[in-house]
Amino acid sequence: MIYTCYDMIRDCRAGRGQGWRFFISSYVPVMRRLTAHYLGEAAVRGDREVQVLRALCRPESSLFSSLDPAPERWFVAELRQQVLAALDPQPGEPAAGHVDLDTLGQALQPLTLLEKQATWLETMRYTHAHAGVLLRMDPRTVEKIRERAAERLRGRMDEWRRTLLADEGRQLGRAAAAIRTGDCLPAKAFLDVLDGRTTWSGRETLERHVTDCWHCIDHFCRLAEVLDVLRGLAPLSEAETEALCQALGIGAARAGGWRRWFHRP
Repeated sequence: MIYTCYDMIRDCRAGRGQGWRFFISSYVPVMRRLTAHYLGEAAVRGDREVQVLRALCRPESSLFSSLDPAPERWFVAELRQQVLAALDPQPGEPAAGHVDLDTLGQALQPLTLLEKQATWLETMRYTHAHAGVLLRMDPRTVEKIRERAAERLRGRMDEWRRTLLADEGRQLGRAAAAIRTGDCLPAKAFLDVLDGRTTWSGRETLERHVTDCWHCIDHFCRLAEVLDVLRGLAPLSEAETEALCQALGIGAARAGGWRRWFHRP
C-alpha cells in the first residue's frame, strides 16, 4: 500500500496520528532545509521548532486545507510560506534604500519573464550558480542578467547598494504574495511549465500575464524552488521522528505501520 501526501492531508484533517507522523517524518527535513537557506542553520531547532510545528499541526491549519489530487508540491510551497512567516519577524519602518515592487517593476519593465525570474531569485538569496540550476540556465547568463537589472534599478533609486535585492528579499516576497488578483495563475499552470507539459501557445498565454505580475513571478520561482528542495531529501530517522511526536503529544506508531508505507510520488 502506498501512503501519499494526499492521504496525509486527509488523515491530518481527520486528526489521525498516522497523518501527523508522516508529516513530521517527511516534511520537517523540508522545513530545516528552507530555514537553513533563508535564516541560518540555527533558526529552528529544539523548542522553537516544536512551537512552529505545534502551530502548523492544529486541525484548523490552512496548511492542510487542499485535497488536490496531486498536492505535494503545492503543499510544500505553502509550508514554506507559513514556516518563514512564523520565524521571520514582520518588518518595521523601511530602511534607507528600501525598494518596493513598483520601483522594481518600472526598472525591470524591458526584461523578459525569464530575466525577471533570474533577478527575483536574487531576492530569494540564490547564487548565480544555484539560480542557474533552478532555471536550467548557464550561471554566467544569470550573472549578466542580474548585472543589467542592477544597473537599471540603480538608475531609479537615490540610495542603492549591490546587495539591495538580497537584503530586501523577504519584504519583497511578502509584498508579492499579498497582491494576488483574479487573473493570477494557479500552481498547476507553473508546474506544467516546469514539468515540460505546456504547449508553446499555452506558455505564451501564461507569459502575457506573468511577465508583469510580481505575485506570479514569485509563485513561479517558489515552485521551482520546491522541486529543488524535494530532490533527494531523506525523511527523519525513527528516533528523531519519535522525539518530535512525543513533544507534540502524538501517540506511538503501530509496529510496521505508517513507516512501511512511506512514499514520495
